[in-house]
Amino acid sequence: MSLKGMGYLRKKLTSHKLRVDMRYEQYAMKKSDPPVGITIPPQIRERYRSVIGWAAKGVDSLADRLVFREFANDNFEVNSIFEQNNPDVFFDSVVLSALIGSCCFVYITEVDGYPRLQVIEASNATGVIDPITGLLTEGYAVLQRDNFDVPKLEAYFTSDVTWYYPKGEEPYSIPNPTGIPLLVPVIHRPDAVRPFGRSRITRAGLYYQRFAKRTLERADVTAEFYSYPQKYVLGTSQDAEKMDTWKATVSSMLQFTKDDDGDRPTVGQFSTSSMSPFTEQLRTAAAGFAGEMGLTLDDLGFVSDNPSSVEAIKASHENLRLAGRKAQRSLGSGLLNVAYVAACLRDNFPYFRHNFVKTVVKWEPLFEADASTLTLMGDGAIKLNQAIPGFINADTIRDLTGIKGSDNPIPQPLASEVVEDGG
Repeated sequence: MSLKGMGYLRKKLTSHKLRVDMRYEQYAMKKSDPPVGITIPPQIRERYRSVIGWAAKGVDSLADRLVFREFANDNFEVNSIFEQNNPDVFFDSVVLSALIGSCCFVYITEVDGYPRLQVIEASNATGVIDPITGLLTEGYAVLQRDNFDVPKLEAYFTSDVTWYYPKGEEPYSIPNPTGIPLLVPVIHRPDAVRPFGRSRITRAGLYYQRFAKRTLERADVTAEFYSYPQKYVLGTSQDAEKMDTWKATVSSMLQFTKDDDGDRPTVGQFSTSSMSPFTEQLRTAAAGFAGEMGLTLDDLGFVSDNPSSVEAIKASHENLRLAGRKAQRSLGSGLLNVAYVAACLRDNFPYFRHNFVKTVVKWEPLFEADASTLTLMGDGAIKLNQAIPGFINADTIRDLTGIKGSDNPIPQPLASEVVEDGG
């Protein structure tokens, strides 16, 4: 297979970097949207810039539920590789980066004879993907940048060698014994059209967030007139002293005298704008964003009157649960590829990919079980085991509830066995 080359991959990264950086800015609540209103002057709108963290909420609501547990059927002892690479931070970083940028990359190196794993966001790495295995045929990554975002250290990955290009120095290479580029993608929701996946921050979600930000800006400006309504005076004499507008606004008592003809001015006040339409607009934007992300209005701060039970929360978050299950499948495939390549590098031997098909990625449940759920599951497990002995075991219960039982459980005798022994 002919390689595209580093120049091609560098241009490919440049074309995608802006979109990934934009989504990271949206997540960090630093994105400044261009003004599109026609009534509020730009200089006034700039003073009332609103900030909304709905994009971050949409990402974190799913990322915080994707908790990696372990690799089951670990015949190649890959769990020990991740245990030595700060797993509490590594897996959370992989999940969060993949949800924001649609994918992330894990850069694998060997330090003191053991693999070291480093997460690289999608704005600093790319490659040519094999649609069958999900691995790269060649890859490119910017490992270091200076304060002006200019690459200081670049790397080009192939199946047999890794080339490093330090800025201002001679490039050098390190042999790759695995037969696979040491840059592994972890992709969120890939498909045939978008092999590098789709971001959790969708275009529709960004539209609803911009809609809400514009609503808050208009409400902020209107609140100034709502707090200090505009007043007017009719029939003042042309020879009258000019009125101090600020004093007229904040003063509790104003005095107007009659003129020579005995006439007096008329004082009035313009009707103030209501804030209710802005509240309804904001709620409409929140409902659209919640539907796009699989959330509820409670998640976005619109608290309902009646608190929900755990079962009601699960039912209202059905779309979020389905998105989480899909993310577990797609991200789990990428993490298994990371384990496969890391094991090849550790053992200095190019294993076949099909040797790892029995290794399974285990995740914690998306929703924690409460007391009532445990009771229902316990009753269900007893009935299923009575119908099919051994159908439900400790591993099955942990997959359903996320609770690890005792390592040495003491089996309790059934009531029928107690009666027989007593007889």
